Amino acid sequence: MNLLDKDIKAQLAQYLEMMEGDVLLKLSAGTDKVSNEMIALVDELASMSSHIKVEKAELERTPSFSVNRVGEETGVTFAGIPLGHEFTSLVLALLQVSGRAPRVDEKVIEQVKNLEGEYHFESYISLSCQNCPEVVQALNVMSVLNPNITHTMIDGAVFKEEVESKNVMAVPTVFLNGESFSSGRQSIEEILAKLGSGPDASEFENKEPFDVLVVGGGPAGASAAIYAARKGVRTGIVADRFGGQILDTATIENFISVNRTEGPKLAASLEEHVKDYKIDVMNLQTATGLEKKDMFEIELENGAVLKSKSVILSTGASWRNVGVPGEAEFRNKGVAYCPHCDGPLFEGKDIAVIGGGNSGIEAAIDLAGIVNHVTVLEFASELKADSVLQDRLNKLPNVTVIKNAQTKEITGTDSVNGITYIDRDTNEEHHIELSGVFVQIGLVPNTNWLENAVERNKFGEIIVDKFGATNVPGVFGAGDCTDSAYKQIIISMGSGATAALSAYDHIGKTE
Repeated sequence: MNLLDKDIKAQLAQYLEMMEGDVLLKLSAGTDKVSNEMIALVDELASMSSHIKVEKAELERTPSFSVNRVGEETGVTFAGIPLGHEFTSLVLALLQVSGRAPRVDEKVIEQVKNLEGEYHFESYISLSCQNCPEVVQALNVMSVLNPNITHTMIDGAVFKEEVESKNVMAVPTVFLNGESFSSGRQSIEEILAKLGSGPDASEFENKEPFDVLVVGGGPAGASAAIYAARKGVRTGIVADRFGGQILDTATIENFISVNRTEGPKLAASLEEHVKDYKIDVMNLQTATGLEKKDMFEIELENGAVLKSKSVILSTGASWRNVGVPGEAEFRNKGVAYCPHCDGPLFEGKDIAVIGGGNSGIEAAIDLAGIVNHVTVLEFASELKADSVLQDRLNKLPNVTVIKNAQTKEITGTDSVNGITYIDRDTNEEHHIELSGVFVQIGLVPNTNWLENAVERNKFGEIIVDKFGATNVPGVFGAGDCTDSAYKQIIISMGSGATAALSAYDHIGKTE
C-alpha cells in the first residue's frame, strides 16, 4: 500500500535529505484500516531515509505513532495519519526532532525553554482544516524545545468516540493536562501569551516614535508597511494577529497571477515579505484607542502607548454574529463559522446554515457532501448568492432552503440541539432539531475601538477619500475596515499602498 503519490514522495525525499540526525518512530497499530494505512506510511518513510527507524510500541492511543530522538521521548505524537493539511506538520516534526532548528525567533525559543511545570497538550483536528496545522506545528515545536512539554495531534475523524465524549465540536481544539485550553487558530506566540509568557507594557516603553504606524496586519496592513518602509521612514505594524481574515480563508482563486492558494500560505508569504524590510512588527497586540496630541498616540490593551507622526488604520473585519440567544453560549459547541474546518465533525448529522449569500451557499454545498442534511435559512425573500452557486445547490438532494426566515434562537443544553426561526410571511414560529449551526452572514468592520477618533458611516466603516485619508489629517484607512466599494484581498492591498504613499506625502508636507 502506497499512501504517497509520486509528486508528494519526490517532494518529501528532498525534505528528508535535510535531516541532521536519527529519528525513531514508535508505532502503536491494530488491524483496522487506519492502522494499516499508518503502518504503510511509517514504513514508506523509513524506506526513504536511513535516518528513520520504526519500532512497535503501545502508546496511549491506537493507531498512533510518536517521533523521537534515539534514546529519548521527544513528546511529539500523531494519533491519526498526518496527510492533507497536516503533511507539513509531519515533515517539520521529522526535521526538528532530527536536530534541525525550528524557524522561530530566538526570543520565542527562550520563552519556551524557560516554561516551568508539566504541559501535556492534546489537539483535536481535522485533515481538511486549514487552521489546524499552525496549532499542531506550534505545539510540536514547544515539545521539541522543552522536555517538560508533550503534544499529541488527534484526528477527530479517527477518534470519534473521544471527540464526542469531550464534546469537541470545533477544530482545532486544544486540551492542556486534560482540561480545555483553547479553540481556534493560534500561533506559538499566542499560546505562550495564554500561558502567561507574552510581552507586557514594559517592552514598549522605550520605543522611538514612528513615522508611519500601521494598525492591522492583514493584506492591507502588510502592503502599507512595505510601501512605507521602502520610502525609508521608520515604520511599525501593531496587529491582533498577523495575516488577519485570510488566515481563516480556505481557498483563494482571485488573487491575480496566482491561480490558487490557501489563506494561511498567503499570510505566511506576506509576513516573510514584511520581514525583508526594517519594519517593527508588534504582533498579538490589540489597539484600544487613538488620540492626537503632539503626535498620534495608539494605546494598547496591555497599557502601552505607541507614538507616530501618521497612522494607517487597516484593522479589517470579522464574522458578523446573528445576535440571538444561544449563539455565544454554544460557540464551538455546535455554533461554527468555518465549514472547511469544522464540517467533518458533523458527519452524518443535521445542520443549518444561516445566510443565503455566496459564503452561505458555498458552505451549504460543501457541507452537503459531509452531513446528513443541510437547512439554509435566508432572512430575505430570495437568495443573494450567484446564480451558478444556486444552480449547484438546487441539484443537491439533502438541502432544504427556507426563505423569509428570521432566526430567533439557537437552542441546546451542553451543545446545540436545534434552531428556532420565525416565518416572516406568517409570523409563525418553527423549530428544527439539529446538531450544528454555521453562521455565514457577512462581515463587520473592526472599528469599535476608535469611538469618535475618526468619522465612520452607519455600518462602522471608516470613511476615506481616494488618497485613503480620513477626516483627521495624518490618519489614513485601508482595507475592509473602510467604506471601500468591494471587500477583496487585491483591493485591500492596493488601498494599503495608497494609504502608505499618502502618509509619506503627509509627513513631507508637515515637516
